[in-house]
Amino acid sequence: MTNPTRIERTSGRELVVTRTFNGPARIVFEAWTKPELMKLWWAPKSIGVPLLSCVMDVRPGGSYRLEFGHDASQSMAFVGKYFEVEPPSRLVWTNEEGEDGPVTTVTFEERDGKTLLTVHELYPSKEALDAGHGAEEGMPEQFEQLDELLVTLVAKA
Repeated sequence: MTNPTRIERTSGRELVVTRTFNGPARIVFEAWTKPELMKLWWAPKSIGVPLLSCVMDVRPGGSYRLEFGHDASQSMAFVGKYFEVEPPSRLVWTNEEGEDGPVTTVTFEERDGKTLLTVHELYPSKEALDAGHGAEEGMPEQFEQLDELLVTLVAKA
């Protein structure tokens, strides 16, 4: 694997995920902030549950709603609010689908045409981090899917 996803628990409440993507920060940032692009890579294909809808108002104070499932009657939603939006270098949002959701900070650092992406999740407690381990399992696959999408996006740029 040329671009491995590194996942590390840096404290009892913190998870840090890093990966380098082949593409400039502005394009990687767009993949995280445009609903039509997010729908193409966010849901890990191996779980077999598609992203039904993706509504994102990407601005400080704006909100998002990502709904997964095979139909609306049996779907699961991830919701939250954006605190910081600094194109193309930084996003900060809340995860409000439960009371123990983390605050997520994503940074996009361009280096020689590639982007070092760092996802930092700060949970309210160690127990909340332990309960939220699904992100650790899904992110490598999500990031592989993002890598595949970036090939197309970079070629069009």
